[in-house]
Amino acid sequence: MTTKDVIYELRTGRGLSQDELAEKVFVTRQAVSRWETGETVPNTETLKLLSDLFGVSINTLLGSPRKLVCQCCGMPLEDEIISREKDGSLNEHYCKWCYADGTYTYHDMDDLIDVCVRHMAGEGFSEEQARAYMKQVLPGLDYWKRYEELSDNGEFERFKQTLIDEINDLHIEGMPKLEKLNALVGRFVNLEYRLPNGANVKFLNDDTTYLGNQLEPLFGGDRCFGVLANMDFILICTYEAEGANPELVLYKKR
Repeated sequence: MTTKDVIYELRTGRGLSQDELAEKVFVTRQAVSRWETGETVPNTETLKLLSDLFGVSINTLLGSPRKLVCQCCGMPLEDEIISREKDGSLNEHYCKWCYADGTYTYHDMDDLIDVCVRHMAGEGFSEEQARAYMKQVLPGLDYWKRYEELSDNGEFERFKQTLIDEINDLHIEGMPKLEKLNALVGRFVNLEYRLPNGANVKFLNDDTTYLGNQLEPLFGGDRCFGVLANMDFILICTYEAEGANPELVLYKKR
């Protein structure tokens, strides 16, 4: 698709007239008309406004001329997994797992490799092949090449350790000691819990990145512990395979 087709589909899909779109991005109706006939394309600042308005990347607005890849983990980027800044704007350099609300979530390459290998092994890769591949790819990505420049001097790691200590201090019966927290996107872990009053509730935002982990229970059984947290809360639950039959153990405001 070309830029003119993309803008036309996004505009009409939202039920906006050319006048209404023009008002939202501070241009004239004639400017919108010229975009949609292919006579001109929006300038950089207007592309940013359109990206924020429609929730799509500038790359998509331009007809996807580039293949976007996360510059931390190497994952191919589609609009639904592109990271966001604190102001909600898209950051087309990273996925939601590696960068969230203006913060880099991985500061140890080996930790990231361990997480990626668990997902890659069995999908055409052996564990050894997946690990070797990631060790070859990651050093060439922009985040790791510029790590000293982009690093927060350990601030985020200290925050994660504070969370880990708080969670371990809860002494949840049957749950082993938590050692690590990984970045997890809400829509993959936003389970629905049944409350004592019979209501069903979800506590997470599908588009938000959280910190969490899955832990095997100390005493065996077919239920795992799930841990999720951020600056505002700690959530601990149990569930069966694939998140089936979740039960809320604890939800605590921080």
